[in-house]
Amino acid sequence: MKKLLLSMALVACAQIGFAQSGKLHVQANLAGLTDSVVVLSVEQGNKQLGTFAAKDGKFDFDVDVDHVQDIVLATPATLRRQESKFVSFVAVPGESVELTGNIAERYDFAGSKFYQQYHEADLAMENAQKELIEYTNGLQQRLQAGESEEAIGKEYREKWPAMRDKLFDALTAYIRQHPDQEASAALIPSFKNDVAKMEEAAGMLTADVKNGRMKPYYQGAIDRIKSSSEREQAAARKQEAGVTAPDFTLNDINGKPLSLSSLRGKYVLLDFWGSWCVWCIKGIPQMKEYYNKYKGKFEILGIDCNDPEQKWKDAVKKHELPWLHVYNPRDSKVLEDYGIQGFPTKILVGPDGKIVKTVVGEDPAFYTFLDETFGK
Repeated sequence: MKKLLLSMALVACAQIGFAQSGKLHVQANLAGLTDSVVVLSVEQGNKQLGTFAAKDGKFDFDVDVDHVQDIVLATPATLRRQESKFVSFVAVPGESVELTGNIAERYDFAGSKFYQQYHEADLAMENAQKELIEYTNGLQQRLQAGESEEAIGKEYREKWPAMRDKLFDALTAYIRQHPDQEASAALIPSFKNDVAKMEEAAGMLTADVKNGRMKPYYQGAIDRIKSSSEREQAAARKQEAGVTAPDFTLNDINGKPLSLSSLRGKYVLLDFWGSWCVWCIKGIPQMKEYYNKYKGKFEILGIDCNDPEQKWKDAVKKHELPWLHVYNPRDSKVLEDYGIQGFPTKILVGPDGKIVKTVVGEDPAFYTFLDETFGK
């Protein structure tokens, strides 16, 4: 099948009998692969599990995996961001897998019993994703042709829910038809962020599969999403309109302490950003435009996050940012107090010190909000 951005791992055929307990045997014949391949553990933050030699796209090795987990096989140049050649799939100890195809375009798998089933499950996934992939590819082409990100983003947000539901329905149908296959359990994390759907799918599995070696894999995904959801809910409570913005004191660009409370009586836009954040930097021109457009009606307080101090200062100078700035050291509790989950996060605080609105990400709707608030 084709390598798809939204796809789960593809699985392939291999000869049975090579793998040992605690190891996954991997064989491949992949065009586009040259001298070596690096194996990464996704759950361990892409920790390297080993580097193995390859010749003319072929390799044959055992990799240590003591439990079911997602792994990635990538070229060294991919890790250096010089190319994009990788394969991702669920690694099951005691099994063997063979990958065939083109590492940059399309690859297929089969092998021991688990991977034969997983291959069939992935074909079902590929078919279910076809409409969505074609649509997102079309959007990318329209962006490259010059259509505005705002218009395309609006259209995507409107159409995505129905496409997602269609994909989830297809996955649910497959699991319902194959409840006794471990590959069905491997599909459960594909119900992105929908705990109810994931738990519904787990409930369809036979007892042997549900409680077998795949349980830590799919249950771990469910637990992570639940934990993330709880964090997001806690963050939302801290960022709700009407909540008093926690006061803080941080050093400004000149090394002098600056408190949020010292700006009481005016609108203050807290901009949590970093020089490393692509979307933060991308939004600077429009931030400057609106800062000048409503000059005197609100102040911006940039709060740098996760930068070395000198790099922060260099970024402020490089991008000629005209508003107030403070540096947020790693031992500060400001991010925790405000429940910051992503960057950029913009929080407008009113003259009374209470939060008016919070926007996460570089969202065009934020500037519409500024027009509605200050353009009267």
